[in-house]
Amino acid sequence: MAIQRNELHWGDILVILGYFVAVIFVGIWSSCRNRGSVKGYFLAGRSMHWIPVGASLFASNIGSGHFVGLAGSGASNGIGIAVFELNAIFILMLLGWLFVPVYTAAGVFTMPEYLRKRFGGQRIRVYLAVLALALYVFTKISADLYSGALFITQSVTMNLYLAVVILLAVSALFTIAGGLTAVIWTDFAQVIIMVIGAFILMIMSFIEVGGYEAIVKKYFEAWPETTRKNYGNDSYPYWKCGIPPDNSMNLIRSYDDGSLPWPGIMFGLTISSVWYWCSDQVIVQRALAAKNLSHAKAGTILAGYLKFLPLWLIVFPGMIARILFPDEVACADPSVCKEVCDSEKGCTNIAFPKLVLKIMPTGLRGLMLAVMMSALISSLTSIFNSSSTIMTMDIWRLFRKNASDIELMVVGRLCIVVLVAISIVWIPIVQNFGELFHYIQAITSFLAPPICATYVLAVFWKRINEQGAFWGLMVGLVVGVVRFAWEYAYTVPPCGESENDHRPPIIADVHYLHFGCILFLLCIIVTIVVSLLTKPIEDKHLHRLTFWSRFSLKERIDISVDKHTEGGQGISVFGSDQEYETLPWYKKAGQWICGIEKHDDIPKLTPEEQEAFERKQLSIHETKWWKRVLNVNAIVLMTLTVFLWGFYA
Repeated sequence: MAIQRNELHWGDILVILGYFVAVIFVGIWSSCRNRGSVKGYFLAGRSMHWIPVGASLFASNIGSGHFVGLAGSGASNGIGIAVFELNAIFILMLLGWLFVPVYTAAGVFTMPEYLRKRFGGQRIRVYLAVLALALYVFTKISADLYSGALFITQSVTMNLYLAVVILLAVSALFTIAGGLTAVIWTDFAQVIIMVIGAFILMIMSFIEVGGYEAIVKKYFEAWPETTRKNYGNDSYPYWKCGIPPDNSMNLIRSYDDGSLPWPGIMFGLTISSVWYWCSDQVIVQRALAAKNLSHAKAGTILAGYLKFLPLWLIVFPGMIARILFPDEVACADPSVCKEVCDSEKGCTNIAFPKLVLKIMPTGLRGLMLAVMMSALISSLTSIFNSSSTIMTMDIWRLFRKNASDIELMVVGRLCIVVLVAISIVWIPIVQNFGELFHYIQAITSFLAPPICATYVLAVFWKRINEQGAFWGLMVGLVVGVVRFAWEYAYTVPPCGESENDHRPPIIADVHYLHFGCILFLLCIIVTIVVSLLTKPIEDKHLHRLTFWSRFSLKERIDISVDKHTEGGQGISVFGSDQEYETLPWYKKAGQWICGIEKHDDIPKLTPEEQEAFERKQLSIHETKWWKRVLNVNAIVLMTLTVFLWGFYA
């Protein structure tokens, strides 16, 4: 009963090769556009149009974990998992309208750098930078590698390590070669491929099952044969398992629902989403690359519209996979599941791969494999680029205050190489995580609320100071780690073995999303109390660092200013044009690889012209026409989201 592995047809292989050729061409072309400076490498010269910004926001979020995880959740519990996508639409509007204006006016490269300017000192910045790098390596990269490898190993007979190493190498190549410009433009190309491929699969799946009404009816009848045969037989412990929940077609569920309780969705998920969309380096870096605030807002609106797609392109196909293959996708008996997908905890994660392999014809099957590679690569390139930015701007420059541009950019690229190496070493660990998708969501609720509380208070209340923010983060970290260790000290029994559940009520009955709400409130209280008991930050240090002072024209005096650790540039790379011309060819070639070149056509700006250029880059002023157009579009988008949420309530 094990799943049959299929060797790809030569037509599928040609499609995959064509995809790689096209995306590599886009990456090489775009990498030549913004070279030679730190800002060009890490923020794409702040020159990106709203279309690639919005597409990159979407692509950076939608990885192979979404295709496997969302479809698997759809197969297991219906459309409820789509609330994660709909909730993100509202938070994207917060990013564009509330947070990006502050970050842009502050003139920062990274999120920890913003907190450095906002509070002064280095301990908060370093703590968040190190935490972000750890989360990137052991959760985001791991989740994408696990789900991508799952799809590939279900599709073809290929060595797992060879497949993952190839994907990692291509991802790192894009990022090392061109920085954020290459990442954003390849993301744009990959979004098109992802949407087209998933749309074709959705249409074919709907036709195969008989349409939307047939899905709603047949999904509740998609029981595995073991459940159907033994239903009502108390001597068979798993007879209640494998039955779709009654609320499978509802987005709003009861407060005590085991998977998606409504208080957790409305509040706990919102807290985690604000951390992810409004303060996580991978996401915010894309918005900061926009040429101005209007393009950043338009990019968030485009990403919001794209977030409607996963419900139809991923979740419903996952439900269809359960209908078509109930004995495999919806297996309930642990021994059967072990035979089907080598996991006793269930096989819903194979829903999307199963659908692709059984429904799509030659050529299109290769396209969907390319889509999975596309999703994996776009996520990894985003993480690699953002991680290198944090390593360079927030950590390296603390130790090398006089670092030149070329040194900063070499360090950024070497950071990517190290992350690739760690990711490869981590592959065996990834294979052993049976519930990685749940693990990622849970660890977010354990670690994200303190960071979310810090950023929200930092942006919207000037009275918060460094002492309050630091101790709020520390208390939140300790409580979150304790809950995490406590929860995973116990094993969650599979369906049918509830008598073996020895977890204390505080773990078994308090959903991780509910815990996220409690932790957020605790951190808010600690931060406010400590801040009020300690000395406030003077207004002269806060101009353009809070939402209420974002338009201030007063000169800001940074707290504990160190001219070598602030700002966007290191010291000059070349002493003179003549010095560059005397370099041997191999040094020039090495500097080209690192993005450092001598451009004879770049005009020399006077100090006054340079200051005017910087003011334009940090401007958050908009024309009345575009401001009105963007506000109307945001209202329309949120209205459509409320309608869809209410329709499936």
